[in-house]
Amino acid sequence: MHKGFLKTAALLGALSVILGAFAAHKLKEMLSEHAVSTFETAVRYQFYHVFALFIVAIVYKDFRSATTLWAGRLFVGGIILFSGSLYVLAIVQAMEKPGFGCVGPLTPVGGVLFIAGWICLCVSFFRRN
Repeated sequence: MHKGFLKTAALLGALSVILGAFAAHKLKEMLSEHAVSTFETAVRYQFYHVFALFIVAIVYKDFRSATTLWAGRLFVGGIILFSGSLYVLAIVQAMEKPGFGCVGPLTPVGGVLFIAGWICLCVSFFRRN
């Protein structure tokens, strides 16, 4: 097992629940429907990839390789870039302040990291004989 990925997944999972509860109860009072939807998308993808990170941590014992490690790293990077940029965009939408347009392009980069993570995980399974 990869203990670092387990710890990271547990912390990011707790953060997902906290942010999801905040979005469901308080954020709806503060933001537009569009901004809340953006925030909820960030939470949803963060939570999906927390489970992916748990998978990497658990299968690392039997599929120990650089591609398995990269899968975990890419999932963490994807959470930071994809979900993180959506959190910032939702807040910026709420504040109606310009100047954070540079955050928007980070979202698809984070999505690409998620895809690359899944591909690395798949490759690590095929390399195991």
